[in-house]
Amino acid sequence: MARVLITRAPHQASVLADALRELGHEPVLVPAIELAPPTSFAGLDAAIADLTGQGSEGFHWLVFTSANAVEAFAARLQTLGAPYLDSEMWDGSIAAIGPATARAVSKLLGREPSLTPSQAVAESLAEALLPYSVQPDGSPTRFLLVRAEQGREHLPEVLRAAGTQVVIASAYRTVVPQESLPKIRSLFEGASSYPDAIAFTSSSTATNLAALLEAGGVALPSSVLRVSIGPVTSQTLRELGLPPHAEAVEATVPSLVEALLQVLALWR
Repeated sequence: MARVLITRAPHQASVLADALRELGHEPVLVPAIELAPPTSFAGLDAAIADLTGQGSEGFHWLVFTSANAVEAFAARLQTLGAPYLDSEMWDGSIAAIGPATARAVSKLLGREPSLTPSQAVAESLAEALLPYSVQPDGSPTRFLLVRAEQGREHLPEVLRAAGTQVVIASAYRTVVPQESLPKIRSLFEGASSYPDAIAFTSSSTATNLAALLEAGGVALPSSVLRVSIGPVTSQTLRELGLPPHAEAVEATVPSLVEALLQVLALWR
């Protein structure tokens, strides 16, 4: 039985934790991410007003790069008095970066995404959206990108370079949960308590865990295996001086679990 540190936000950790338990492993849950409201809702509220026809502009596409963004957007819709985004309210298209985000769109917004790329990364989403850069009348497509305040710039940069109009609306922030600091100190205070591996599910989990380790005055032991959910997270780990021992083939929980199993079998 291996002990695997899961650093996802609490509301997202259960799927990965359950999958590991079913395989006889022990998940160790210490979140490195906590979701918080954006610094201001002004941008998101203005975008929602435009989206639903209450503002001066409109959008052809609504783009989500995470399930968290969908959840935060849906919650803000409810606050503003619009529990669903039905076709009568807005008849544009929705793009979701991956299957988990697509499921969140269906469940929370009552709509099915028009587009989900083959790989759950910004590069694939940008490539999939490029054919929709121009409207039938020749005007530029207007995209509303709902994301975290600290989101990557690859997607909006690619779309803008193609002549589209992209409005970015911050729906939430990711912060380091301070209550995780003593847990990290305890976990890495001695070899007997070390996990066998860490599952990194996003760049934020990597950077925030590094921040927790630094704040706790502890180093990540070289014996602890680092497994990444995808190339963007892997690159972040390399930039932190913590290159991954393995990377999931697809940016999904089942693929991450498979990568964990393979690397544990190889290195243990």
